[in-house]
Amino acid sequence: MDPDSARWEIRYNAHLRGANAITDYHCVPHHDSSDLDSTRRGVSWTATGNLAVVSVPDNMTLLWSDEFDGTALDEAKWSFEIGNNNGWGNKELEYYTRSPQNCGLHDSSLVITARNENHQGCNYTSARITTKGKFSFRYGKIEARIKTPYGKGIWPAFWLLGENIGSVGWPSCGEIDIMELIGGGGTNESTVHGTIHWEENGCARHQGGHFSLAGSRLSDDFHLFGVNWDSHKILFYIDDSVYLEIPLASDALKALKNKFFIILNVAVGGQWPGNPDGTTVFPQAMMVDYVRVYGPRRQARQVARQPT
Repeated sequence: MDPDSARWEIRYNAHLRGANAITDYHCVPHHDSSDLDSTRRGVSWTATGNLAVVSVPDNMTLLWSDEFDGTALDEAKWSFEIGNNNGWGNKELEYYTRSPQNCGLHDSSLVITARNENHQGCNYTSARITTKGKFSFRYGKIEARIKTPYGKGIWPAFWLLGENIGSVGWPSCGEIDIMELIGGGGTNESTVHGTIHWEENGCARHQGGHFSLAGSRLSDDFHLFGVNWDSHKILFYIDDSVYLEIPLASDALKALKNKFFIILNVAVGGQWPGNPDGTTVFPQAMMVDYVRVYGPRRQARQVARQPT
């Protein structure tokens, strides 16, 4: 099928833990990711029953971490991405800065703050930080303890991109979205989304699901978000309980078997969350207590040799 002339969609039950998960395949041209995000709105499920508890396997060790205990962001570990970059492919409205008003350390937490202010032709500012070129890994357990922001048009994310994005582009590099939240009404404020993205036969495709808390918002307290990732599968979890398992057996998912780097950001607006409205309160902050990456002990030696 020619992706420039047609689109198709297949939905079916994926591997799951204690709930019904929906897997969403959507074929769109590489140069147009707008349909990809709009389709995600149709993926909806709530986990019930007993969920599997995930822990650090005995053969793993801590490879990398940031506890955010200093007075400023450790730029030996993180880099700022600056600008609006034409909406980052999602029609986002924010301009990312390195201002301490948008990104700083407070009370042993990283705080990324979205503000309603004019800057460089945009009506909002925020921050986006990445470990690209400073730390990447393949396989293991990565988690962060996060208190999310809330509100219509607010889009916090903790995610991974393939290290080779500079040479192959997106989505061929692969993407693992560990935590995304779409602020707004209904169950949006209580729902975490976990998703993978890849390229297949000239199409951008994705698969994932989400989990909704009962009776509370994710912004009410800190929660643990993470994945356990090996060559066979990716397990997505919240607060140590797995809610989604995605197998990686297909050759089409080979991009998900390369090295990835880490990104933390708070976007404002975009085609998935929609734009802020009269109910949205600013400023909105995502607080991150820590980010930790565990992996096979042999990887620890490789990490020690990575450039800083």
